[in-house]
Amino acid sequence: MKLYTKEELIIAIKDIFNQGWHKSVKKTRNTRNDGAVGNTLEVLLGIDENNLPVPNAQEWELKGQRLHTDSLITLKHIEPSPTAIKVVSNILLPYYGWKHKQAGKKYPISEMSFRSTTGSKNFTNRGFRIVVDREQEKLRFIFDASMVDTSDPEIYQWLQSVDKRIGLGPINPEPYWGIEDLRYAIGSKIMNCFYVVAESKVKINTNTSNI
Repeated sequence: MKLYTKEELIIAIKDIFNQGWHKSVKKTRNTRNDGAVGNTLEVLLGIDENNLPVPNAQEWELKGQRLHTDSLITLKHIEPSPTAIKVVSNILLPYYGWKHKQAGKKYPISEMSFRSTTGSKNFTNRGFRIVVDREQEKLRFIFDASMVDTSDPEIYQWLQSVDKRIGLGPINPEPYWGIEDLRYAIGSKIMNCFYVVAESKVKINTNTSNI
């Protein structure tokens, strides 16, 4: 795998830009968070695909995204506190999780999933929200059963299962991320990150996507 210095990587990315359109290595134009921009850029740079939480190009990380997309970019995977309890695997997944879409197919029939794209302004349809607690200097991950969208039969059934498994009170212990911890963990990573935005088009005659 080729290793780049910061200056070499900037030159290489500019050269790729000046070459014009490049065919995507993935045929996933309409798939959310498909990673096609980053994967294609890695191929053009001669860098092996690497989904581990380590830099992709020596000490520099590459992040790619399509122009005008509404998909999110993962900056860093950080386990919520209290970390000793392993909140995700020991509390959120077994007590608040739901049946995995690939259960019985790719995974065992009992496979569970817990994924939540959660913001601080509104509750998700499953009743989760982030609370920015300035006084305690932390981001709290909360659950409010009264905010669950029970008009959705699948979610209503899930809520009933949560009630049986753990009850409908607040998550205990409540998951959180320290603001200072996030500032250090994410801030240090952003300083060594290249963010590449790509335009996209579709060739109708060949039905292939390009970025």
